[in-house]
Amino acid sequence: MLLASFPRFPLTKTPTPLTRARNLELVLGPGCPRIYLKRDDMTGLAFGGNKARKLEYVLAHAIGCGSTVLITEGSVQSNHARLTAAAATVAGLKSVLVLDAGHGAEAQGNLFLDRLMGADVHIVPEQSDRAATVAAVVDELKSAGEVPYAIPTGASMPLGALGYVAFVLELTAQLLDAGESPCRLYFASGSGGTQAGIMVGARAFNASFVPVGVSDGDPAAVVRKKWLPLVAATAELIGFDTTFDAEDIVIEDRFYGPGYGEPTPEGLEAIRLLARTEAIFLEPVYTGKAMAALLAHIRGETFTSEDSVVFLHTGGGPSLFGFTDVLVGG
Repeated sequence: MLLASFPRFPLTKTPTPLTRARNLELVLGPGCPRIYLKRDDMTGLAFGGNKARKLEYVLAHAIGCGSTVLITEGSVQSNHARLTAAAATVAGLKSVLVLDAGHGAEAQGNLFLDRLMGADVHIVPEQSDRAATVAAVVDELKSAGEVPYAIPTGASMPLGALGYVAFVLELTAQLLDAGESPCRLYFASGSGGTQAGIMVGARAFNASFVPVGVSDGDPAAVVRKKWLPLVAATAELIGFDTTFDAEDIVIEDRFYGPGYGEPTPEGLEAIRLLARTEAIFLEPVYTGKAMAALLAHIRGETFTSEDSVVFLHTGGGPSLFGFTDVLVGG
C-alpha cells in the first residue's frame, strides 16, 4: 500500500493546523470533551477547502492523460467547482463548470470567484440537468480539438479519495505530537469521497477515532448504499485487502433539515457560536450542519471531560456570503 506511487500535483499547504477550541469548550461547560479543529479550510488554494486534497491526485492523472480542459459539475455555490477552476488555472489548463441554479444563481460567493478565474460556466435549472449538459460539453470540446477530463461531483472517485487516505496519516502524526487519541472525527459528508478516504485511511493506519460523517441532505440508509462501492474501490486502488460493510459507514442524518442547501436553525446557531468563540467561520450547507451534530452530541452527554474529539473543517467560506440575511440580518 504505497500512496507515494500515485502521481500528485501539489495544490495544498500541508499539514493544515490542528488547533484546540478552548473558548468553545468553556462555553459548552463541564463534561465537554477536548475539541480539536482540523483546519482544512486552510489548505491554501483559492480560499482553501477539502477538495484541494482530492484534486492533487485527480489533476496529476488528468495531466498524465494529456488533458487540456477540466470539466466538472455541482451547485452554483459548489466549493468543488471553485477549486477545480483554481486547480486548472494553476496547472495552465482551461476549466468548464456545469452548475445548477436550484438554490439561485447570483454572481456572489463561489460563483463570483469561478467567473473571476475565467472558468467557462454553464448554468442549468436543476441538478438533474447537469449530467446531460456535461456529456454535451465533452462532445463539443472533443470536436474542437480539446482533450477534456471530466471530474465527478466533489471529485468523489477512488483517485480523489486518496487525498483523504493520506490525510489520516497527517492527522494521526499531529495527534501523536499532541498526546491525544480522540474517539471520533466529525466532518460534513456530501458526495462521499472525503468519507471514503477517511474510512480507508482510518482502518489502514489503525486510527483511534471513528469517522462520523454528517449528511448534508440524504438519509443514512441512502448514503450507505450510495457510498459503499466508493469505499471498497478506494481500498482496492491502494491494494488494501479489507472488506467494508454498509454498517461500517457511520452517518449522522438528523441535522440536514429540509434538504441539501437549506439552512437549519441548529446549523446557523453553530456558525454563530464558532465565530463568536474561535473567530472561525463555517457555512450553512455543510460545515454548519456538521458542527451542529457535534454540539448536539456534546450537549446530549455522548462524551465526558476525559474524551477528545476532532472536527474536520472542510472549508466553504466563500459560500457564507450568500447567507448574510439569515445570519446577521440585512
